[in-house]
Amino acid sequence: MRGPHNIWRLIRTGATLERTGAMKVVLDAFEAPRAVRFVARALGIPFKFLGYYGDPSMPPATRALTALGPAYIKFGQILSTRPDVVGDELAVQLRVLQDKLPPFSVAVAKAEVSKELGVPVDQVFSEFSEPVAAASIAQVHRARIASTGEDVAVKVLRPGIERAFNKDVDAFYLAARMVELFAPGARRLRPMDVIEHFDGVVQGELDLRLESSAASEFAATTKDDEGFQLPEIKWDLSARRVMTLGWAAGVPLGDNDAIDAAGHNRVELGNRVLQLFLNHALRDGYFHGDMHQGNLKVAPNGDIVAYDFGIMGHIDEYTRRVYAEILFGFIRRDYKRVAEVHFEAGYVPADKDVDEFARALRAVGEPIFGMDASKISMGRLLNYLFEVTERFGMETRTELILLQRTMVVVEGVARSLNPQINIWEVASPVVSNYISQSIGPRATLKDLAKTARVLARFGPRLPVMVENALIRTSNPQPVRRENSWGKWIVGGLILGVTIGVSGSLTLIAVDLMFF
Repeated sequence: MRGPHNIWRLIRTGATLERTGAMKVVLDAFEAPRAVRFVARALGIPFKFLGYYGDPSMPPATRALTALGPAYIKFGQILSTRPDVVGDELAVQLRVLQDKLPPFSVAVAKAEVSKELGVPVDQVFSEFSEPVAAASIAQVHRARIASTGEDVAVKVLRPGIERAFNKDVDAFYLAARMVELFAPGARRLRPMDVIEHFDGVVQGELDLRLESSAASEFAATTKDDEGFQLPEIKWDLSARRVMTLGWAAGVPLGDNDAIDAAGHNRVELGNRVLQLFLNHALRDGYFHGDMHQGNLKVAPNGDIVAYDFGIMGHIDEYTRRVYAEILFGFIRRDYKRVAEVHFEAGYVPADKDVDEFARALRAVGEPIFGMDASKISMGRLLNYLFEVTERFGMETRTELILLQRTMVVVEGVARSLNPQINIWEVASPVVSNYISQSIGPRATLKDLAKTARVLARFGPRLPVMVENALIRTSNPQPVRRENSWGKWIVGGLILGVTIGVSGSLTLIAVDLMFF
């Protein structure tokens, strides 16, 4: 499906933002420079009639994103947790994207459940409510199991969501290819890899059997975490497009008034949600990758309850150690060590200057310490960090995309509970504990023991493996050159169509900025 026809989709993105009134809202929220505003408006206004109309009862940004489709909605969900980046007004507008989108009918949901489970809904559930939450990919119903009387949540995928999502992502692939072709300086960001990663993550959300499995694994790794709980998966009532789990009672984590009325301590909750995420990422290497307010509740006993496990992150032990050392270095304000870790891990090219990179990192980190968190502009901080990474030729690390994105989301959740939170002070005990357990003499002994076990397992085969490697080295196979004419022809067609569409490249760039 990928090809020049997707340019139409990208043009309509800019046109929809203009037609719904979202263009100005978004540009203001991101404090876009005057030149960007001029280009965006100049190219958006002529194509305005091509944009989707959307639901006029919604705020402009929400109206535009819901009209554009599920991939855009996903992006809006992330931004809704960052009022310090997009402003309080836009964050409130976007928050309805988390679980308050227009639902599909309960009759359609029941038909889908009956089809997936192979039995009539009334035989399985004695009660089946109207939708209680509707998000971009699925909606949730409260039900009661007929045989046990237990209250459960039944998650059902939206009809046709797979095709709709693939259409959105298809256009993003073209946009990423155009960026690689016409903006060589952006290749270090590996836009195609980023889109492929995003595509793979959300494809996992489109099979609820995988989500059920992820929830089960997450429950096993977090079963001893104090102040944290997960609803139980009902495997016998789950399938590819239907997932059933225990009902999560409590107050939504995004409703501060309800949290205060229930007598919960928001400062403590903000600290706990951040520390839980860091523990899951560093200690377990397996974390909830979509921890916005729409997926979190506060139980009556004060526990944080997480649900919606369609996006889960996994990082290997080596990457966890690198990530922890970077965080620990910032916490200790040891920017030289942070710079060295980047070089040791290969994140920065070896021909760059370590001391110069350390000074650049100091300029990023120092404004954080000793300041009221509410006065820190995370938007400006991220913008400067991007300039630093571009200057030193850092490439996008695809294995860290979800971790970095979730860290941004979790920090936004914590800050919505406590605007004065200092993420470095809250993170310090978790990171310090992980460092003491995973880096040092004790960790070295564990690594040696693991290495010995691997060598013992492969010991009998090592001589043959070494011999085969030496043979391949001494007799290299001729390099096979693939015919690239087809790629050049396709690239030429894409280039020709792209140049023929007035202003399309600029709209692609603007669209990518919002994505």
